[in-house]
Amino acid sequence: MKDWPAYNAALRVQGKDMTRLHPELMKGFGALSAGAAKTQHLDAKTRELIALAVAVTTRCDGCLDAHVAKALKAGATKAEMAEALGVAIALNAGAALTFSLHALDRADLPPA
Repeated sequence: MKDWPAYNAALRVQGKDMTRLHPELMKGFGALSAGAAKTQHLDAKTRELIALAVAVTTRCDGCLDAHVAKALKAGATKAEMAEALGVAIALNAGAALTFSLHALDRADLPPA
């Protein structure tokens, strides 16, 4: 398992370096993140549970770390996180099934 505090600290150091190297990119990313956080119809906990599920499907450790912490701060329980993660697991299985069907469809054609 990861040392999450050390991982987070290392990301912050790298983030500062990226900000120095490409400030406009980081400014834009910050604006995108801030804009997405300002929802009118979803509460913070729901938003963070969705973000956590997306973090798992995109395999982003930094996102996972951030959104677990934000979900906890928003009042999410570990059980609620497990249910949200169950959705991510099911969707990943669904994506694997869909791409498997694509592979079988391709198998109907002659070799290239």
